[in-house]
Amino acid sequence: MKSWIGAGLVAAAALTGGAGYADEKPLVLIELFTSQGCNSCPPADALLAELAVRDDVLPLALHVDYWDYIGWKDKFARPEHTARQKAYAHVAGASTIYTPQMVVGGTDHVVGYKPMRVADYMKAHEATLADVEVRAEIVDGKMRIKCLVKDGTTLPTKINVDIVRFNPSETVDIKHGENAGETIAYTNIVTDWERVATWDGRETLELDTAMAGDGPMALILQEPGPGRVLAAYRIN
Repeated sequence: MKSWIGAGLVAAAALTGGAGYADEKPLVLIELFTSQGCNSCPPADALLAELAVRDDVLPLALHVDYWDYIGWKDKFARPEHTARQKAYAHVAGASTIYTPQMVVGGTDHVVGYKPMRVADYMKAHEATLADVEVRAEIVDGKMRIKCLVKDGTTLPTKINVDIVRFNPSETVDIKHGENAGETIAYTNIVTDWERVATWDGRETLELDTAMAGDGPMALILQEPGPGRVLAAYRIN
């Protein structure tokens, strides 16, 4: 369906308290723009679920709201997700946005269900992730994060630092719209995406951020635009 529109690294540990960090391999960010009201989306939703069991990628589902009018309101949809998809399209010089659409590493777009193309993009982005050391801990109910540049590493001079919270899985009985009568399992459903800092990529970044709600979190380092994702990290 379509609609017309007018991150080698050291990754964050999964920490529930105390200090420390863990050595982990890089995670490639994959964003799926999807909707419960789109009958082309279930294969892409299933692909995202397959990717979620891997340890080299961070797949996230961003449900958009522009199909809610056709008979079924997607309870996971957020206008911010639609705005993010439109921003990607603007950077790419595209006049339309589609569901399903995967954006790999912030720069490569895959419309529809094309798992081999996604795999190719994943491999390419894994080789270019930023060399950053990230430390995370929970202190007095807040997430304390440090991002440190490793010797010999050159990063962009402006980096968006975002915290994402997501629901690992939920199954929905869809009663109306294009997927009426289907029961569909959704994975890594984004429930909050917050800009917590802008980093110069030179000095050590230290910040405390309060994140309300439940579910796992992730840290995203991305060039503005939105542009290339330098690295993604699971927090818990």
